Amino acid sequence: MCNSFLRGALSALAIISSIMCMKAKTSYIFLAPGVEEVEATATVDALRRASIDVVTVAVGDNLQIKGATGQTLVADSLISEINADDADWIIIPGGDPGAQNLAANSELKQIVLNHFRKNGRIASICAGPAVVLAPLGVLKGKKATCYPGLGDAINSNGGKYVEQTVVIEPGLITSEGPGTTLPFAIEIIRATKGNQVAESIETGMLVKDK
Repeated sequence: MCNSFLRGALSALAIISSIMCMKAKTSYIFLAPGVEEVEATATVDALRRASIDVVTVAVGDNLQIKGATGQTLVADSLISEINADDADWIIIPGGDPGAQNLAANSELKQIVLNHFRKNGRIASICAGPAVVLAPLGVLKGKKATCYPGLGDAINSNGGKYVEQTVVIEPGLITSEGPGTTLPFAIEIIRATKGNQVAESIETGMLVKDK
């Protein structure tokens, strides 16, 4: 009986150890020249506070990306260096002309489509939903939001534009723009880590109104 109990205990410990050693999936946020800096940096900041593994990816061959207001961001990796096959979230920020530059990149488009076809999770903000996701068919049959004035691109590609801070659909989170970045990031955290972690980050960053 003792041997049987010992074998059972060791088996249970092995399972627990295996679970603890499992690495969380990596999420990727893509940066192109003209990216809206707030949407990129604040999203990454909030996700990393929640211990979500997120990698910033430069679309092109230079890690340094000049944003929409002239700030220079330094990405973690080039798009040619990553393998997004097992990604958790694919995150698409906006910006002018950041969103257009993302939409023009064939590697990025293929990554988005591959992830979408596997029912992978996608989040996008500002011009991203209208300029990048909608033409790829990602928003077809779904509610989504984007920067005000760009909603027709969502509707004309089979989606339903909603004028709302953050819109959540299964596997999809969209948001309006720079000022809604933290609520956007909080919803990615909530979908990834649950309500308790999301509310902790939300409270710590003073996202909620008092």
